[in-house]
Amino acid sequence: MALPALECMGARAPKDEPRRLAAIYFPFGVSMPPQDSGKTEWSWFPQTEGADYQFTQALKPLEALRKDISILGGLSHPEVRKIGGHDSGDTFLTGEGIEPIWKASIGSGTSLRNTVSLDQFMARTHKLGEHTRFTSLTLSSDGGVGMPTRSNTLSYAPSGHPIPSLNRPALVFERLFGLKSGSIDAQRKGLSRTGSHLDLLREEAKSLSNKLSKADQEKLDQYLTSVREVEQDVERTAAWLKVPAAKVNATGLKLEADPNSPDDLIRTMLDLIVLAFQTDSTRFATYQLATMHDGISMSNKFTSLLGFKKNYHDLAHGGQEGDGIMNYGKWDRYLAGHLNYFIERLASIREGHGTLLDNTCILYGSSHSRTHLNSNYPLILAGGKKMGYQHGQYLRFDSGTRKMDDAPLANLFVTIQKRMGVKSDRFADSTGEIKEI
Repeated sequence: MALPALECMGARAPKDEPRRLAAIYFPFGVSMPPQDSGKTEWSWFPQTEGADYQFTQALKPLEALRKDISILGGLSHPEVRKIGGHDSGDTFLTGEGIEPIWKASIGSGTSLRNTVSLDQFMARTHKLGEHTRFTSLTLSSDGGVGMPTRSNTLSYAPSGHPIPSLNRPALVFERLFGLKSGSIDAQRKGLSRTGSHLDLLREEAKSLSNKLSKADQEKLDQYLTSVREVEQDVERTAAWLKVPAAKVNATGLKLEADPNSPDDLIRTMLDLIVLAFQTDSTRFATYQLATMHDGISMSNKFTSLLGFKKNYHDLAHGGQEGDGIMNYGKWDRYLAGHLNYFIERLASIREGHGTLLDNTCILYGSSHSRTHLNSNYPLILAGGKKMGYQHGQYLRFDSGTRKMDDAPLANLFVTIQKRMGVKSDRFADSTGEIKEI
């Protein structure tokens, strides 16, 4: 696929090895059968805590990776617990985005706006993404940005605006490694023209400012912020023009995969993240496996296409009782199989004195426990051995006495960002960090 780091190329010193983050999200929660159902073996969460927990059938594919993963329970975003179950996907990596989404986006009819997501907070605000060709890689099953409370992206810029996601493997591969048409000079001229157009747009927008109401001025400020973010991307692209893109071979990649072949699509997207990390094309990647907009989402049919006989949303709703428990547990196991594949791919690639997995933190999970219940997120943290993570445990961070007394998920985000090298003790509504991992 891509050339490994050979000794003749000059191996990186351990302190220079890149640190990376991959965040993978799925909607609608997991199987959590009642204790008296007789089917607790299909529960996503283990039955006991600590280092001696037993893998349930739902997470069985990860059993051989015990030393590389931590299963986490009792974490959620406090503000998100108060809203509708379909509305929490937008906030998985932001935490504080509820007020802007409801009041700005829905209340006044403006575009989808949130607060900065964890990946962009590190990559853009703290500039950890400035040393690679791409600041970040944003993927999903549906592509684009979606709509307020039904977003198709996990990533939000520092301005709170959504970063459009890519959902076609061939397009992702072309963006990462493809050859651009035209000479370097022609591409530079094209970027220069784009910059000129942006300058003109900004000047025209500013000339309107004194004629606008306060509400319209706020919208204009948002617009100008978006223009500046585009300008920064244009400047970045121009700076990288003379640096050849990594050369990789697409043999074995199913770049033609689409939502009608979900198995190939999910695996290929994960392969592309691995390639992006392996070639140091980016150090931040997010992947939304499916969206909560079940009615028009291309991902809603994944489960029926894979033989589960119901669409994703209906499968989740029926997953807490009767035969639905096993069916939904098998879907959890299916997704865990893909996570297993991703972890093993990263672990198989040598980097410095360790592996790609040793320098990559993986956050995998959902913003629901049971379907539409926005507490006790099912989460797995994996990898990052060289970043100081201590895995091999199932840890809970609530008292277990009330449904809504979870610890803030942002506490985990503080831990992640500090292990990545960010000098900040806060994120969103965090109250500290999690030192148990």
